[in-house]
Amino acid sequence: MATLLAAPVWCIAVVVKLVSVALPGRRPDWAVDLLRWSAKMAAAAAVGCYLLGAGAVAFAEHESRSGADSSPAPACRGEEVPEEIRRHLVTHRASYFPPGFECVLDDGTTYESSGGYDWTNAFIVVFAGGAGALAVTARCTTARRARPPAVTVTA
Repeated sequence: MATLLAAPVWCIAVVVKLVSVALPGRRPDWAVDLLRWSAKMAAAAAVGCYLLGAGAVAFAEHESRSGADSSPAPACRGEEVPEEIRRHLVTHRASYFPPGFECVLDDGTTYESSGGYDWTNAFIVVFAGGAGALAVTARCTTARRARPPAVTVTA
């Protein structure tokens, strides 16, 4: 729930940072600062997406363990699942890394629940990869600027 409340604040922070970079009077090292800040924001987005996915898994897990109509798991009995498959549902498996909720049939085969965690996992990977790439770029840029300029000797 906290992730849902923090998302608008995160978006406002991104817009404010981009506007501050565009305005005149910025610091001389604004490019490296922006790379570092962007890496931190991408990492925060990856964590936020993970928390949303893990929260959805926890909700589906809770829903499958409480109430009279909880077995088989409601997430496994979506409208898109044919009745023939629903008759063979035995149990479910919840996974928090990566977030996912699988429905298990009596023959041992599984299918993903109606939660659809593929998009969440894709966003986690993209944001985490972007954060890593931005952090490496910021580090390389800082190291390149710290090196003294090459001296050429002419005779």
